[in-house]
Amino acid sequence: MSDSQHLQSVEPIAKDVVRTHAVRVDAAAEFPKESIEALGKAGLLGLVSATNVGGMGLGMRAAVDVVERLARECGSTAMVTAMHYAATQVFELHGPENLRRAIAQGEHLTTLAFSELGSRSQFWAPVSSAIADGDQVRLTARKSWITSAHAATSYVWSSKPLSAAGASSVFWVPASTPGLRITERFDGLGLRGNDSAPVTAEDARIPAKNLMGEDGAGMKIMLEVVLPWFNLLNAACSLGLMEAAVERTATHASATRFEHSGERLCDLPTIRAYLARMRVKTDAVRAQIHATVSAIEAGRPDAVLGVLESKALAGESATEVTDLGMRVAGGAAFRKEVGIERVFRDARAASIMAPTTDALYDFIGKAVCNLPLF
Repeated sequence: MSDSQHLQSVEPIAKDVVRTHAVRVDAAAEFPKESIEALGKAGLLGLVSATNVGGMGLGMRAAVDVVERLARECGSTAMVTAMHYAATQVFELHGPENLRRAIAQGEHLTTLAFSELGSRSQFWAPVSSAIADGDQVRLTARKSWITSAHAATSYVWSSKPLSAAGASSVFWVPASTPGLRITERFDGLGLRGNDSAPVTAEDARIPAKNLMGEDGAGMKIMLEVVLPWFNLLNAACSLGLMEAAVERTATHASATRFEHSGERLCDLPTIRAYLARMRVKTDAVRAQIHATVSAIEAGRPDAVLGVLESKALAGESATEVTDLGMRVAGGAAFRKEVGIERVFRDARAASIMAPTTDALYDFIGKAVCNLPLF
């Protein structure tokens, strides 16, 4: 597939499917089933799966493009897709071929299951247990949030190691595993259709062969595979929301007039200044994300810092840009048909999704001081 074909594939889905269902997905806190099915049929759920299992064989840059484009229409669809791509990378390195093929063919939706009630946003320190029992493993856990909890086919699941030294191990866990219980449905402020829900494992049994990588190697998988993909795709989601805010705010400012003077909102220098700030911040985030992807592709040593910076910058900037959009549109922004308040709400999620912005700033500060991150 050429560098642009994935964009050609996602564009009609974004415009004709994702956009069509976005308002309902948000209003009803409903999983974006039609959008995810359309992505699967188009081969886009297999975007980052290897060609030898039937995938498109594309990398992080293409995944960033797709997630950003989806986020312009629906933050929930973008986040579900971002989690799927991040989890798919673990399957590509450590998963069985039959499941890799199912993912590539759009028949298997996967997601990450790292955050826990006990360790909260410090996902790298699971307190859940995995106990070897013959050719099975017994899982006990209280996962605080799993995106696509009801809709996913499998979870990429962290726990304490079976017996090895190390902070964690990673398993793939079928969502249908007996002993797993989804305790509630998501009804949150933003990203309302991302189906993020707590999941409890009570003596849930999976085959021992579902271990991904070596026992005790979970931290390595988290830091070297999951963190770069999740951070960059989360940042891409924020970028898409920012682009939506800029477009919708500019459209409103250009079309809205003061009846007594005939002036449009965009004729006011203060309004143009706000729109300029929105554009500058959005372009800065885009530059940061793509510079970091280039650093990862080149294997440069500054890539790690860029990964940390990208999510922090994008999350905070998305909050600022959508704040400005609400300010420009004023009272009209509170009406759903203007389309700004939905991205305003969705943008709030990035700063509190692990690793949180505060945690990232701590990591960045440690890196600047040449201190170990953990």
